[in-house]
Amino acid sequence: MDRVGIVVHTQDRDRALRILARAGVVELELKGAGAAEDDALPGDQELQRAAAAGVVHERLTGWVGWMPRRERSGLAAALAALGGAVVPLRVPPGAQPPTLMARGTGDTSRTLVDTYGVVPYADLDPARLAAAAYILMFGMMFGDVGHGAILVLVGLALRGRWIARFRGIQRTWLFVTLAGLTAMVFGALYGAAFGPTGLVPVLWLDPMEEPVPLLLAAVALGAVLLAGSYATGTVNRVREGGWAYALYSRSGIAGSGLFVALGLLAWGLAAHVTPLIAAGLVLALTALVLIFIGVLSEAGGGATAILQAGIESVDSISRLGSNIVSFARLAAFGLTHAALLSVIWSGTTSLWGSSAWGYPAAVLVFVVGNIITFGLEALIAGIQALRLEYYELFSRVFVGEGRAFDPWHPALPDDAAVASPVAVASPASSAPSSTPASLHSPASLHSPASSPTSTERTEP
Repeated sequence: MDRVGIVVHTQDRDRALRILARAGVVELELKGAGAAEDDALPGDQELQRAAAAGVVHERLTGWVGWMPRRERSGLAAALAALGGAVVPLRVPPGAQPPTLMARGTGDTSRTLVDTYGVVPYADLDPARLAAAAYILMFGMMFGDVGHGAILVLVGLALRGRWIARFRGIQRTWLFVTLAGLTAMVFGALYGAAFGPTGLVPVLWLDPMEEPVPLLLAAVALGAVLLAGSYATGTVNRVREGGWAYALYSRSGIAGSGLFVALGLLAWGLAAHVTPLIAAGLVLALTALVLIFIGVLSEAGGGATAILQAGIESVDSISRLGSNIVSFARLAAFGLTHAALLSVIWSGTTSLWGSSAWGYPAAVLVFVVGNIITFGLEALIAGIQALRLEYYELFSRVFVGEGRAFDPWHPALPDDAAVASPVAVASPASSAPSSTPASLHSPASLHSPASSPTSTERTEP
């Protein structure tokens, strides 16, 4: 993403604005633009506002804005026929370019992140990793071969658009299908298919019989996911403010060090290895000092800042511990799912063959019970996975929110009589929903002397 200046001859100002409007690839800064005529059409009103916002110098008029770098040459060629130009500008210190992300027709992972907030321009885009983490957590809580198979069928039905009412969410089919497949995998590990029916053998453990190993596995999975969020957060802090900023950040190197220290302490205490305990204590103390200095510098110094830094340093320990323990809900809700299905299966087997009415009653209990459990547990597992994603993981990946790219692209009235000297790409071919081939290097955000360099938007 480049910061650019658009310069044209004042006499060609209106024609140039029409070219910009048709192209729809520049986010113009129109602050301070005057009011348009009330009786003008909406498109003409936008043209009047943009014209009023232009900076006039002798016989030239200019505007400032942002645009994807790959679109710059095409727009420059179109304006050159009017004697205009697209001039690359240096990014002012502290200015954050708008973020332009690709949005595929079936990319539900993009929605998962965008619901939380706009990814800052300098940050890595964690959409795909976030989707994978969500599906994994959902599957662990919703582990059942039968229920997972139903989700897979729902996903395939969405893909095939079998139900007209749900065509609006057709693009979620892959996400739903993968969630169902993951639930089937965990169901096979638990030996559950519509409950403990014996249709599949237990490949790992039965949640009802071995809840403690399941709980430890959930916490271990949470630790792995937290490690990934700390790693992504550290990279983002470096990209946002350099190594010095990342060193003292609670979601950067200092926070990652505290997380590793807690792991070393847990390992050392469990294995009775004194060197590991000592290394963990030293690393924890170092990380806490760095966090204290970071908070103190942000608070500005003074007695109040010292108190705040001390409180937040201690809070970093308690929050980290609570965040790890929070992943125990993966086991808790997986156990709840298994318990409900176990009760339904017990009722089914008790009614089966008990009387002449026992057979239909058993079928009714089994079918209705599974329908209710499927709907209830799918809702709960979905909400809890989203909660863990946002509160435990994204809180370390992001410390701020970006700004979405908003190109100036007003709908113009029929201007066939105004012939453009150069063919300009239609809005469909240069719409802002397509990702530019290269974006502005994050390093130049912090160095006003550096010129823009090309780096692609990175997705871990």
